[in-house]
Amino acid sequence: MRRPMGSGRAGGGRVRRGTAVSAALLLAVTTAAACGGRDDGDGGTATGECKGQQTTGITDTSVKLGATYALSGPASAYGAIPKGIKAYFDYVNAEKNGIDGRKVEYLVRDDGYQPPKTVEEVRRLVEQEQVFALFQTLGTPPTMATWDYANQQKVPQIFVATGASAFGADDKHPWTIGWQPNYVSEARVYAQNLKQNKPKAKVAVLFQNDDYGDDLLGGFKKAIEGTEIKIVQEESYEVTDPSVEAQMRDLAGSGADVFLNIATPKFASQALAADAKITDWNPMHIVNNVSASVTVLKPVGFDNVQGVVSATYYKDPNDPQWADDAEMKLYKEKMKQYAPGNDPNVPYHAFGWAVATAFHKTLEAAECKTREGLRDAMRNLKGVEVPMLLPGITMNTGPDDGFPLESMQMMEFKGERWELTGEVIDTRKEFGPVGH
Repeated sequence: MRRPMGSGRAGGGRVRRGTAVSAALLLAVTTAAACGGRDDGDGGTATGECKGQQTTGITDTSVKLGATYALSGPASAYGAIPKGIKAYFDYVNAEKNGIDGRKVEYLVRDDGYQPPKTVEEVRRLVEQEQVFALFQTLGTPPTMATWDYANQQKVPQIFVATGASAFGADDKHPWTIGWQPNYVSEARVYAQNLKQNKPKAKVAVLFQNDDYGDDLLGGFKKAIEGTEIKIVQEESYEVTDPSVEAQMRDLAGSGADVFLNIATPKFASQALAADAKITDWNPMHIVNNVSASVTVLKPVGFDNVQGVVSATYYKDPNDPQWADDAEMKLYKEKMKQYAPGNDPNVPYHAFGWAVATAFHKTLEAAECKTREGLRDAMRNLKGVEVPMLLPGITMNTGPDDGFPLESMQMMEFKGERWELTGEVIDTRKEFGPVGH
């Protein structure tokens, strides 16, 4: 349904909330074992300095991680992420003797982006597979459906693949934390760009009708307060909708000169295609990061997406400026070796590699190789460098800051790839902390 500016769209109001995916997306895995010794690997506890802490799923030679992804269904484009993750772990296992001597076992379950299925698969991973940690459960509603359980079970739910701000601002779920820049921070970057380049912008918005869509839209609204930037029309869609063409036709009549596309890949691609077809409406098109992959743009035709803008925080394997970058060369080489048949130039693969590296470094930093040790380490990251991130972006968390990454840089699509524009924007410095 159309939101504040205008009456509801014909065909029924969109009132329900709570079905989205964070996209864009992120992850990673690492190891754990007890500080100073451990009991057995199935529900054991540590001895020595880490006495009593949980060592389920980790031994001196192995660590088991579990993940849920939409390998099928409307958000299946994100199924590329675990391929990048697995390539990283296979590389580390084969050539680096695992993480601190522990080989990573990485289990991926398909939840189809359906929260009830996520609950079922997460329980199976925790109770039957006895995983050490849940690594990168994908999507806002699926993760919302499982974080109470993960925290009750005291299982780390690390670097969830969603930018929902709740996963960094909430103080009642210490075992759950995000990774990618949250949606409020991302929205702030778009607002900052408009303030500088289109200070009187009239904005039309398409958004997914759930916590993901609300989070990014709400962050954008707050970021433009006190400016002359105005939202002139909003249209929402459900993840179960067949298309968003009707919403796009309505938005085209809004008179907006900026279009903010807050959609997951399937619907973002539809919106891009619809925008190209509506020749008498040519707004500046902002597509949110979770759908900025070339795999989303390519089906629309690169000729039809020239000038589209977005924001990012990790290196694009299609960008020639990283051709001689040591991490990019390593990533492409190992993707071909350990994930043959998968294109290293797909950004979701690079994302997976990056978040897996982040997990590796986080577990290495844990004083106790236990579930408690991983929980404490992920909430005490200080300037941790992940080579696949853009220069100047590091991981930082603290007792009152559950957002590892809050910096992004704008980019524009030109030719057949994205080109970075401007400078990295540290939203912590520009806007202050993200509130709940």
